[in-house]
Amino acid sequence: MHITRLALRQISRQVQLHRMYSAAAPAAAVSGAEKLVPPAPEGAAKPPNPKLDSIVNNIAALNLLEVAELSTLLKQKLNLPETAFAPQFAAGPARAAPAEDEEEAAPKKVQTSFKVKLVKFDEKQKVALIKEVKNLLEGMNLVQAKKFVESAPTIVKEDIPKEEAEKLKEALSKAGAIIEIE
Repeated sequence: MHITRLALRQISRQVQLHRMYSAAAPAAAVSGAEKLVPPAPEGAAKPPNPKLDSIVNNIAALNLLEVAELSTLLKQKLNLPETAFAPQFAAGPARAAPAEDEEEAAPKKVQTSFKVKLVKFDEKQKVALIKEVKNLLEGMNLVQAKKFVESAPTIVKEDIPKEEAEKLKEALSKAGAIIEIE
């Protein structure tokens, strides 16, 4: 029963895609025998279309092999690709690919956030560096800036864009610090 529901979902989706991508049918194509039924009032049950009702009943009566064949025929008829739909169930874990394939297939990760690290500083320019740290880091007074500089190596700022990290490195390097960007 579950497989039949799955097949019905796939077929329904295929029909929706076909309708969405096919050209709009001219109004003259609708025969006089098929009259359009106005939509049911909101909240009222919609009467089933007898044509669709019979199709659903026929599909529900199919066995698994017939459903698979129907699916294949519909894909051919509607010109749908084989991989157009995601599975409706959770798949098991995939096998690990060889390391070579992973390197080729996976694009290189681009680092978007950086850390600026104060590695060490020139003792002769310590005062200038403390003043620069106080100015660059928000909410830091002179005493805190002094303790911060003396605790090197330490992280100055984390999770910042590359441009900001480069500007920070340049400013602190001018004040006598040795900076690394990670």
